[in-house]
Amino acid sequence: MNIKDLSMSYGLETIFDNINVQINDKEKIGIVGVNGAGKSTLFKLILKEIEPDSGRIIIKNNPRIGFLPQVIKDEIPNDNIPVFDFLLSGRPIKEIENKLNLTYAKAATETDERKIKILMKDISNLQAKLEYYNVYEAENILLKIITGMNIDSELLDLPLSKLSGGQKSKIAFARLLYSNPEILLLDEPTNHLDQDTKDYIIEYLKSYNGIILVISHDIEFLDAVTTSTLYIDKMTHKAELFPGSYTKYKKIKEERNKTMERIAHSQEMEEEKLKRIIAKYIGGNEKKAKIAKDRQKKLARLEKEKVVIAKKNKETNYKLKAENKSGITPIKVTNLTFGYNQNMLYKDLTFDISRGEKFLIIGENGIGKSTLLKLIMNYLTPISGTIEINDKVNIGYYAQEHEILDNEKNILENFDNTNLSVGALRSYLGNFLFTNDEVYKKVKYLSPGERSRVALAKISINKPNLLILDEPTNHLDPETQRIIANTFKDYDGTLLLVSHNLEFVDNLNINRMLLLPSGEIKYYDKKIVEYFQKLNK
Repeated sequence: MNIKDLSMSYGLETIFDNINVQINDKEKIGIVGVNGAGKSTLFKLILKEIEPDSGRIIIKNNPRIGFLPQVIKDEIPNDNIPVFDFLLSGRPIKEIENKLNLTYAKAATETDERKIKILMKDISNLQAKLEYYNVYEAENILLKIITGMNIDSELLDLPLSKLSGGQKSKIAFARLLYSNPEILLLDEPTNHLDQDTKDYIIEYLKSYNGIILVISHDIEFLDAVTTSTLYIDKMTHKAELFPGSYTKYKKIKEERNKTMERIAHSQEMEEEKLKRIIAKYIGGNEKKAKIAKDRQKKLARLEKEKVVIAKKNKETNYKLKAENKSGITPIKVTNLTFGYNQNMLYKDLTFDISRGEKFLIIGENGIGKSTLLKLIMNYLTPISGTIEINDKVNIGYYAQEHEILDNEKNILENFDNTNLSVGALRSYLGNFLFTNDEVYKKVKYLSPGERSRVALAKISINKPNLLILDEPTNHLDPETQRIIANTFKDYDGTLLLVSHNLEFVDNLNINRMLLLPSGEIKYYDKKIVEYFQKLNK
């Protein structure tokens, strides 16, 4: 793969500026950079979902490309296909065999020699595809992947529409591996993986016989899998390929930064010295004027070659406040029963939340935490029981997959139902680090971290007195996690939260916890959250 003279922009915002990178066969590359640097955009360009302004990405021999996105939304159809059948369809063996049989049948009755030659070539190509997909061992290969990824046998019979977000991610990943592409594009692949599954994936990818490009904030994973690191610089819009794993890249980068800082400091000292001499001699006699002119030339050369140290990224300090008080009991759940067919998630679940309370829902992946939030939001209907929402409640709902955003609209257009002027809205979005022409970027072109900031801004703008948050730190780099934590830390409304991120949760002053599936209510216990964090990740 050869990235040649690649330039890309959204409106007036430059993403890439004349990037050149050569990627060798079987190379495993970690892609790093701050939010909005262009990591996900690079994947979109490789997949030809968008076109560059100039330059191109050359991939020889038209290889099969497999892609695992951060947010599994459209990768798994919302229908009743059993999970195992969906996994098995990762290799189109049945379709190829059907085509092969039809081609054999045509060749058997064809009399035109020219057409027979064409048909025989088609047969050869189809047989080559079957060999590529290892037709005789394919099902055993899939079973090994299912076992290695700890996919429960009971899950294999479930329809796809009944899977939780975490289960969908795991199934999509397993199908991708089974599909055996020649190039793998992985965006935060270790989200939702337990340690055993992660260990299996690491070993699988280390022996993978193709190119891997992976975006991840999981240092352990990057160090174990990658052989090179591609750094995308948001300030310069350039990219540089470093040899070795993430830790090696960081060491090289830190040493380089220290060297650059020393050079910059030395240049500043020299600049001040030259300016003092120029100021002292500029109006003097001929000899002094000559010295001043010489120093002016040296200063001009110095300014031309001056090392510029990149500024640190800004951080939002926006604090979310509830505009009005809700009733004393914003949410009351009584005898709630819900599930799918034989898989009942909860039966006679009862709890209520008090005004101003910080309430945490925890449990194993796939146990129905996100489903409970959707029931509260009235996106799903319970089998029995009631959910009462106080009439003074103003809800802000933050969903895992950012369903509240319209991907086809730009950032500004996603706020078209507010009464704010464009100027006031732009000022408000500046609190969430969206400035200048960034506000005209379509949501579908944003990185997951940027989409999270837009979603955060959208639920905050109406100053809700009840926040419902579904894994708000999922898929996010540490910087964006800090942004969200700072926003919610001093929130004075009621907070209903699903999360197993101990560092995030531990700073929110959680009052009580609901443990699923038991329905047991406990006062906040850090050790319980830590247990589920280890269990689920």
